[in-house]
Amino acid sequence: MDKYLDDKYVTMNSLKTKIFGLFLFLPLMLLNAQGELKSVDGYSPNIGLMVYMLEDLKDRITEQVKDLDQSQTDYLYDENANSIGALIMHLVSTESYYQVATLKGLDWTEEELNTFGIAGELNEKVKQKLTGKPITYYLKLWNKVREMTLKELKSKDDEWFSSNIEEGLNNHYIWYHVMEHSANHMGQIATIKNRLP
Repeated sequence: MDKYLDDKYVTMNSLKTKIFGLFLFLPLMLLNAQGELKSVDGYSPNIGLMVYMLEDLKDRITEQVKDLDQSQTDYLYDENANSIGALIMHLVSTESYYQVATLKGLDWTEEELNTFGIAGELNEKVKQKLTGKPITYYLKLWNKVREMTLKELKSKDDEWFSSNIEEGLNNHYIWYHVMEHSANHMGQIATIKNRLP
């Protein structure tokens, strides 16, 4: 009888371990099944990988927000929050700034500053200005900025990508920052969406 119970106990523990392992590794298996990180054709290898990540994040954010109505685009869940529209505009602003600075070696023109600079920093004044525009307004601006980013990145190579702008700061890191900035705000946007009335 004791041998039977011992065998049953070992079998149950083994089954629990297998189930736990399945739940632990299933998300990783599914993640790998979703796609591969591949360099996009037409770009140097490292820039092509960055383009893949930039485009993937932009597509995922766009998918999250494309059907929002005006009240959802402008929704603030508390007095310290940013709206989804303001966050998208902030992403547009960040990408535009680094695009002009790193890819063209310039500063924003007066027109670019007026169009994109408004959301470089999100504060009370900016939140008040970034209301009343449909989500398509922000997405079209992002498409316009991204189109120029992709065009300019095509003209660069991996040597440029790894070159320093200043000591300890290279172009690759700048574009990594643009990419991870999108990833951070994608999570914020998802949180806001979950709180929509």
